[in-house]
Amino acid sequence: MTALPTRPLGSTGPRVSALGLGCMGMSALYGETDRTESIATIHAALDAGITLLDTGDFYGMGHNELLINEALRTAPAAAREQALTSVKFGALRTVEGGFTGYDGRPAAVKNFAAYSLQRLGTDHIDVYRIARVDPDVPIEETVGAIAELVGAGHVRHIGLSEVGADTIRRAASVAPISDLQIEYSLISRSIEAEILPVCRELGIGITAYGVLSRGLISGHFTRDRELPAGDFRSMSPRFQEENLQHNLDLVDALRKIAEQKGVTVAQTAIAWVLAQGTDIVPLVGARRRDRLTEALSSLDVRLDAADLAAIEEAVPAGAAAGARYPDNQMAHLDSER
Repeated sequence: MTALPTRPLGSTGPRVSALGLGCMGMSALYGETDRTESIATIHAALDAGITLLDTGDFYGMGHNELLINEALRTAPAAAREQALTSVKFGALRTVEGGFTGYDGRPAAVKNFAAYSLQRLGTDHIDVYRIARVDPDVPIEETVGAIAELVGAGHVRHIGLSEVGADTIRRAASVAPISDLQIEYSLISRSIEAEILPVCRELGIGITAYGVLSRGLISGHFTRDRELPAGDFRSMSPRFQEENLQHNLDLVDALRKIAEQKGVTVAQTAIAWVLAQGTDIVPLVGARRRDRLTEALSSLDVRLDAADLAAIEEAVPAGAAAGARYPDNQMAHLDSER
């Protein structure tokens, strides 16, 4: 097992590998999945020194937690003991796979946790967070329920997900918050205005998902690619017609910088997020070992002031066309209000 650089999840959370593995795509939302390759990828991540595995109890309606359970059970003991689980909860699903809302009631929080612990095959969750704020339940009540799980030993640390500055302050008034999980990439930078400064003021870390914007800025997505039915990107505004063409023009500009440095577009995009502060841990959503290997190499990419200026010129803040979610899902983002 390799040792990777580590970063703290805030002032109260654990130290984790500088890159985490986001496991959602191994179970849902991006077309066909390959269980054997998924488990092999998790094993490769652990062997490479990644210690943070991120999931949600609603990813494939429990499928992702069971997948992680299997991967950890079949991993070498040393790697298994180093692994930390970050779990999101609260999303309500239908049999057909639809989303019908979020439940942050204290009784529901404890119910969700009980099921996750069983599926993961563990006696504790390292970081636990509601995926989206329940508009009918004060965040203080939801965080208070997680704090009770911490007191009982079922959860180690409390996280937040996609919340705004005011909600962060309210949550932190109830119990220590380790980190905020939120989308952050070259083309999703809205956290820079208020959310990131508040997190830094309060000693709350950032776990950044979507660092490659669901493959859009990976350098691998092509203009003529056809997406399978059920792929989230087929409904994502940034992947639609003129928006896609505009956004891939940004990728082409980024590619020129990457080629000058002798690295890939994906490595450049991940390295940019890493360079925004040691309190930020990017989550890479690799579903295959080759994509994981590429992402890990971003840790070796050094961006100096000239590189960062060139990247900023190529992909300035706010340059992306299209929102990061469809309107009905944007409405659930406390972070965008």
